[in-house]
Amino acid sequence: MRLEIESLGKQYSEGLWGVRDITLRLGAGVHGLVGPNGAGKSTLMRMLTTVTPPTEGAIYWDGTRVSESPGVVRSVLGYLPQDFDTYPTLTLEEYLEYVAALRGLDSETASARVEALLDLVNLTDVRDRRLDTFSGGMHQRAGIAQALLNDPELLVVDEPTVGLDPEERVRMRNALADTADDRVVIFSTHVVADIEATADTVTIIEDGQLLTHAPTESLIQSVDGDVYECRVSRSTLEQLRQEFPICNTVQRADGVDVRLVAEGPPITDAEQVTASLEDAYLRTVTHAN
Repeated sequence: MRLEIESLGKQYSEGLWGVRDITLRLGAGVHGLVGPNGAGKSTLMRMLTTVTPPTEGAIYWDGTRVSESPGVVRSVLGYLPQDFDTYPTLTLEEYLEYVAALRGLDSETASARVEALLDLVNLTDVRDRRLDTFSGGMHQRAGIAQALLNDPELLVVDEPTVGLDPEERVRMRNALADTADDRVVIFSTHVVADIEATADTVTIIEDGQLLTHAPTESLIQSVDGDVYECRVSRSTLEQLRQEFPICNTVQRADGVDVRLVAEGPPITDAEQVTASLEDAYLRTVTHAN
């Protein structure tokens, strides 16, 4: 299975481009799509899932052009949009059985899939609860379950961790990673930490433009040796902001703890630390601007 995106672009009626000239090759595994809010991630997701057509370029699934045969993707697609509706008066099990019927699963297959997915997303104990009693995290995990009902070869999830508490975020990431061995999973987020431990590759976009696409480890290695932490005064912090990408700051009684990316120690007592994907992301976006 292979998803190919060739020079893809989407222009809106007012002449603005939501996405422009995106080219990617994605095989089985988890692929993180990262960028700030408004970067064009959701626009790209809608094109990949055939919700909206591209203005230019093409999408191919296993060599077939999707615009000419949209069914080739729709038949293997699982999709969790950023905002999705359920039927609040249904129980979780009723909802999943209903979605399974809409997707053409026979009753025996549907029953087996629902059972397996309830276990995967850790919602077996609440299968008989109405959806309008669910927390935000439970609602999102129910969304993952419905997206996986047809055992899709292509799974697209758009900002699945928005609004979740830290424990729910971990559960969501683990659920996605556990399904990725035999499918293409595209995980869109503006929270870089959500994909560091799960994504095989990372694509960074900003203002609708592709900044980089690389294996996760390669991106992290690209800033290895260039990440520092130090404690500085507030006035020194402002000077550092003018020269270096600042990854994080923590206020202390005697100053500010700073984490930044620099090609060499930014001050004499700066300590070199292990690089993260967030450090690599920040450098990429800063250099682009």
